[in-house]
Amino acid sequence: MNFRFTALPLALFIISTPSLLQSQSTPIRITADLTDATRKLYHAEVDIPVTAGTVDLTTPKWIPGDHGPTGPVDAITGIVFTGNGQTLKWRRDDEDLYEFHVTVPAGVTTLHAHLDCIVTRRISQKMAVLTWEMLLLYPAHTPVAKIAIQPNIKVPEGWGIGTALTPTDGYDPQNPKGGTTHYAATTVEQLEDSTVITGQYFHEFALAPEITPRHYIDVVSDIPEDSTLRPSVLAELNNLVRETGAAYNSRHYNAYHFLLTLSDVAGVDGTEHSQSSDNGLDEKGFADDADQLGEADLLAHEFTHSWNGKYRRPFNLYQDDFEKMQQGSLLWVYEGLTQYLGNVLAARSGLKSQEQYRGMLALSAANLEYKPGREWRSTEDTAIAASILDRGGPTWANWKRGQDYYYEGELFWLDADTLIRQKTDNKKSLTDFLHIFLGKGGNTGPLIVTYNRDELIADLNQALKYDWATFIRERIDDINLHADLAGIERGGYKLVFTDKPSTTERTLAGTGNRHAAGVELWYSIGIRLRGEGVISDVRWNGPADKAKLFPGQKIIAVNGNIFSSDALRTAIKQAKGTSEPIHFILQSDTFVTTADIDYHDGERHPTLVRVDGIPAYLDDITKPLTPPQKISDEKKDKNSVE
Repeated sequence: MNFRFTALPLALFIISTPSLLQSQSTPIRITADLTDATRKLYHAEVDIPVTAGTVDLTTPKWIPGDHGPTGPVDAITGIVFTGNGQTLKWRRDDEDLYEFHVTVPAGVTTLHAHLDCIVTRRISQKMAVLTWEMLLLYPAHTPVAKIAIQPNIKVPEGWGIGTALTPTDGYDPQNPKGGTTHYAATTVEQLEDSTVITGQYFHEFALAPEITPRHYIDVVSDIPEDSTLRPSVLAELNNLVRETGAAYNSRHYNAYHFLLTLSDVAGVDGTEHSQSSDNGLDEKGFADDADQLGEADLLAHEFTHSWNGKYRRPFNLYQDDFEKMQQGSLLWVYEGLTQYLGNVLAARSGLKSQEQYRGMLALSAANLEYKPGREWRSTEDTAIAASILDRGGPTWANWKRGQDYYYEGELFWLDADTLIRQKTDNKKSLTDFLHIFLGKGGNTGPLIVTYNRDELIADLNQALKYDWATFIRERIDDINLHADLAGIERGGYKLVFTDKPSTTERTLAGTGNRHAAGVELWYSIGIRLRGEGVISDVRWNGPADKAKLFPGQKIIAVNGNIFSSDALRTAIKQAKGTSEPIHFILQSDTFVTTADIDYHDGERHPTLVRVDGIPAYLDDITKPLTPPQKISDEKKDKNSVE
């Protein structure tokens, strides 16, 4: 059964419980102190309305967008509770380690909590990212949409702040001064959904000013010049804002902030929120078109989640508090559809070219085609097991499978899109479905409207009458030995392997992007390498597997030559068309062994080639729906792009 939460007056968010006597009129107050961020510490002062007796408080466990119990309770330290200036005793729950029990004496109406958090990622000497689960304390066993809270944020002198929260004290993003900024009261549910970035080198840029509600990108970086984005990037982001309006026919936020950190220290990340997105890239992630390619879809992906994932959310993924398990069986919609749309929108807006879109799609499709774990695990099971599949390293990852619902979902929705186009002679497309599915209710503020598979199928049938139940079952629920390449082929292209890398693969390799494969051996001898010849993974039942190689071994020599990438590539080329195996000397722990790999097909690199006689729906899909804007990087005024 679907249900809806809407933006209500604060009094309607609050429920009356024994521990919340004054909660109808008094929200929790929290001040997040990030002035110690350079020392990897955050602090918080939290005032919670209470009555005498035992008060049960909690900190978030299941974090929306993480699809797992990732709340950092182990990093929360220095907890002290006081009432009327008196230190109060507390005890952690024996079973739920996220929950705290505090005995409140008579006469205390406000419980004060101090806590610290040890921060080990998304932080540097010049910037910090606050996700509120690091500092939140609130009443346990209470729907988080019903708990009012008023946040304040304290940052170092001169640091700017980017967040979807609404400042109430005249904060000016063009002239940040640091210190404490006060924000309008909200709910614990919305506060958890409102990440904060802050830094010394901060810029806020307005995007597509003719569109309501307003859109901004807030940027912090470790190096001053990096936060001043190139005019071409700003033009592409303007295009992205406009393209989402055409693609989704709705907007579900009061204002939207892209939050972007550029740092080699703070790390790479991407997390969706209803009115903002937390996007972390390497220092030079937007320095030029080549560096941009590997993460060109990141902002489009997380932005799309405002519609698909935050507004429309699977009924069993949404829970009314952060202590209940989020069930992931529909993540192939939540993440898979978003993966598809993020890449399509990146191409439509110019963040990547159509050729680059096809090149990245080829790399993704080939990886799924050569994912042996699909022999035993369905795409749906990768979604159901999402909260455990991101743990551990890459050892035998191809046999285990990971969170493949992202990329399997991308191929599934491409299959659906091209099918609708084929059946209607390109008069209709997945966009017709998106207007129905994501546009229900028209423009709204931040809401959560859940759905189940039956509604999804009904909405697809409004776009095209078809047996979508079987279509989904065969591709998502069933075991499939091969990747769903039907969308690529129906779209006028074919996945092939050549002896030379595509332009896209060469570009990625040249930047050292995390998506680059380095020496591409997966589709030939079937290994992946890290560092100086250390095998990180071996393709199950591939040539290296048959030769009994395994993850963790280090290649010392190949064909009598000391290991190097060039020596290994040369050996693969020389073995093509011969009967002579490739000879390896390997080290494992303190032992040295030899192995021969019987492989003779040379290098193999994935690419898409055009198939004559079939409509190029893949090209139609990536064409802009709105007139694109192009601005050269020579333009001097970088503060806004209209």
